[in-house]
Amino acid sequence: MNVGIGLPIGDPALLLAWAQRADAGPFRTLGLLDRLVYDNPEPLVALAVLAGATSRIRVQTEVLLAPLRDTALLAKQAATLDRMTGGRLVLGLGIGGRDDDHQATGTDKRTRGRRLDEQMAVMRRLWSGGPYAEDIGPIGPAPARPGGPEVLFGGFKPAAIERVARWGDGFLAAAAPSWAGGLFDTARRFWREYDRAGEPRIVAQVNVALGSADLVRDAQANMHAYYTFTGMADRMVAGMLTTPTEIRNAIAAFSDLGADEVMLYCYGLDPDQVDRLADLL
Repeated sequence: MNVGIGLPIGDPALLLAWAQRADAGPFRTLGLLDRLVYDNPEPLVALAVLAGATSRIRVQTEVLLAPLRDTALLAKQAATLDRMTGGRLVLGLGIGGRDDDHQATGTDKRTRGRRLDEQMAVMRRLWSGGPYAEDIGPIGPAPARPGGPEVLFGGFKPAAIERVARWGDGFLAAAAPSWAGGLFDTARRFWREYDRAGEPRIVAQVNVALGSADLVRDAQANMHAYYTFTGMADRMVAGMLTTPTEIRNAIAAFSDLGADEVMLYCYGLDPDQVDRLADLL
């Protein structure tokens, strides 16, 4: 099973060091979270910089809040990044749950799911070389991967997971092993119902901090601030894994559930965590 690194969002200037260390290590993917009304780097811009500073590791949005973005421009940005990285882009997509993000972009939170479905229809058509509309031509460049970059969908409700089979290539699950298995099964069931060939790619995510007590406390504080809007920040922070044994056990548990990759998400800023995580693998 593959293992990736979820990058911290607290200081964009540190991300080059994280990316270059991960590229030299055993990790397959770099992931980056997305919010708008928050002090975090814009993921497509940041990942473009990191892709240019690395040679083999994949870059993944986890998840990009597509309904906040213009569809045609997003399709062009994703195709450009996929083409220029030789197919190293993984486009993890979601709908977003914060009122302020939607208010800042003038989008309707109530119709975000429907908008994402409409966006995917347009982007898949554009990535395949088709026109934007009946009287508007194609929008290039052609992505490196035929039909567009690999697309993962995150979510917990059946309607969100169904998009994996309808539009995507895989499922992104930000859930502990104790309840991720049911989500994996739901994604696979929809995949069969849509008569898709093979299996959806399953990517799990766990939150980790590996280092000194100060680093762990800082990571917990950063994660709590990020998820305060959910009303469940305390419970989420309590699930952060902070020892090599906990992290190894989680990776093994996800492997037993049939996950293809586990993303180890870091909220502490110390790039030495990359080396510590590499050592435990």
